[in-house]
Amino acid sequence: MSAAKTKAQSLIDQNAVVVFSKSYCPYCTSSKGLLSSLDAKFTTVELDEIEDGSAIQDALQEISGQRTVPNIYIKQKHIGGNSDLQAIKNTLPQLLKEVGAV
Repeated sequence: MSAAKTKAQSLIDQNAVVVFSKSYCPYCTSSKGLLSSLDAKFTTVELDEIEDGSAIQDALQEISGQRTVPNIYIKQKHIGGNSDLQAIKNTLPQLLKEVGAV
């Protein structure tokens, strides 16, 4: 397994909620805003601000089949991108409570 895939998988495994993001991406900002509005505890990985960001993005493609950002995981389950997160926003508070992220 590549170092980037190991790192990505470990971030997914060790965090109740993780958002792989890019600092300039409006969809990422929207997802992080929704999570923040629910007082969720989440980890953000800004792929454009770390040296191995591109490799991690490639690894996410292998892990989930999705290379685009935001790439969101809740309790090791791939949620998808911003539209997927927005689509579950009515059940999101309960889901976040279940995984201990609020």
